Amino acid sequence: MYTRSYNGTNKKVFWQEMWRHELYEALKHDPVVIIPVGSIEQHGPHSPTDIDISIPYYLAAEAATRTDDYPIIVAPPVWTGFTHFNMGHIGTITVTLETYIAVLCDVCRSIKANGFERMIMLNGHGGNVAPTQTTSVKLAQEDIWSLHITYFHMVEDELKEWGDSDDTIGHGGEWETSLQLYLRGHMVDLDKRTPNGLAPWFSDPVVGKFAKWPERRREADEGVMGDPFVASAEKGERIFNLAVERLILACNELHNYPVRGYFDRGSDATLGPLSPDATPPR
Repeated sequence: MYTRSYNGTNKKVFWQEMWRHELYEALKHDPVVIIPVGSIEQHGPHSPTDIDISIPYYLAAEAATRTDDYPIIVAPPVWTGFTHFNMGHIGTITVTLETYIAVLCDVCRSIKANGFERMIMLNGHGGNVAPTQTTSVKLAQEDIWSLHITYFHMVEDELKEWGDSDDTIGHGGEWETSLQLYLRGHMVDLDKRTPNGLAPWFSDPVVGKFAKWPERRREADEGVMGDPFVASAEKGERIFNLAVERLILACNELHNYPVRGYFDRGSDATLGPLSPDATPPR
């Protein structure tokens, strides 16, 4: 029996569905492993709580399905996000910053221990951006290379250009609602949409450009940041397909790029300075 992929094709893309011999075979072809990272949190009254993990999961699966030249494998998602600031409305599950980094590090260490060198942590939650980058830097010192990508950073210019209201991903607003309408329209209750609850950070707009409070409950009473009333499945499809294309480009680069060891160029500070007689890098 051959397990079908998420879209019904006879191609396995999920780590947890693969047999051992399939994983061994994948190792022969410089595979890329994508780890979807997100959160479970409130997204306003009209949306499900798994938006921030569902989108990177679908993006990873689609990129893997569309790529035949080498294996892209989608690891089980890490849904335990850092999102204490969404605890103001029911449905949010959060972990501490330390727990989030520890879990993600252990997942990547396990993948590396299985022999897979090329990894992408594909994040879908704003609160995870800095911790995921920190995780990537922390792992690099252990000679584990896991590229950190937040999916909406791949399409920042288009979010601004194509949006009717929101110039960023928002939170249950135009773009996240559009993506859900395209990917899982049955999960969105349009009748329950509420207006943008985002109040100004500061009275001075200049200060607001560089100073941000981390606690969102103070300015979004209904948990929505952005305008879900201008969302559409067509917008979601357009931005989703562009993000998939760019994710595939990133995977191609990783696949084609030779894996470098952390110590190849004397980058471990504990080793001290390079010898004066050492050959300088070209």
